[in-house]
Amino acid sequence: MTDVLAEQPLTVHDRARPWISGVTAVRATGPVENALAHPPDTATQVVVRLRGDGRRDTLVVGPRTLATYHADTRKRVVSCVRLRLEPGAARPLLGVPAVDLVGRVTPLGALPSDTARALARELAYRDPGEVTSGLADLLPSPTDRSRDRDRLLRAAVAALSTRRDRVPAAVRDVARELAVSERQLRNLFAEGIGLSPKHFARIDRVRHVLDHALTTPWAELAAVTGYYDQSHMTADFRTLMGVPPRAFFSGRLPRTTPCQAPS
Repeated sequence: MTDVLAEQPLTVHDRARPWISGVTAVRATGPVENALAHPPDTATQVVVRLRGDGRRDTLVVGPRTLATYHADTRKRVVSCVRLRLEPGAARPLLGVPAVDLVGRVTPLGALPSDTARALARELAYRDPGEVTSGLADLLPSPTDRSRDRDRLLRAAVAALSTRRDRVPAAVRDVARELAVSERQLRNLFAEGIGLSPKHFARIDRVRHVLDHALTTPWAELAAVTGYYDQSHMTADFRTLMGVPPRAFFSGRLPRTTPCQAPS
């Protein structure tokens, strides 16, 4: 039997956009018996999930530096809603820098900010389709954020991200363009994203490969994502995903890696 998961993007109110980059509802429409792959992810997410036993959890899932694979269905998740936080939103919303959340799954209500506790109370009782309703009213004013740091972080993220029409810039070039030192850029990323700029760029490249591998030849994909050649792309993919690209897309997934992120 195959995994049957349906994903639906939900509308985010404009007033929530400074904090939330996107919201996705995921539900199981059939038996989920195969291993589920969770690729590396640079985002911090708030996840509201409903388990098969009726329990509901409201969690914060920090950035993932490596892929994880989940094959244990005894506590199967029936549905979940994922709220992806904008870069730099972790500390003002949750009360901790993003670097403290890397590789962790934390109850939302256990985090120190008033906003985190208010979100935990409200989101725990909402149906998936109602999660975004009134969300903006629970979030602080955007003026509470540091505009200069946000501007720098957004510009650096854009420059280091892979796009179909250009390869990502080198970290040293981004630092020079933004008139900051590489050390300042690393500190900015640790606080706002949780990863170093180089690790952010590696994960973003691999996610681009995941998105386009079925429609783009391997050599072309290596070139447009900024790898030196196809062998370097394969090595980087294997390091972060645990298997080479061809094995991953043929379904030969590792089955022993523990799941770090509820989905």
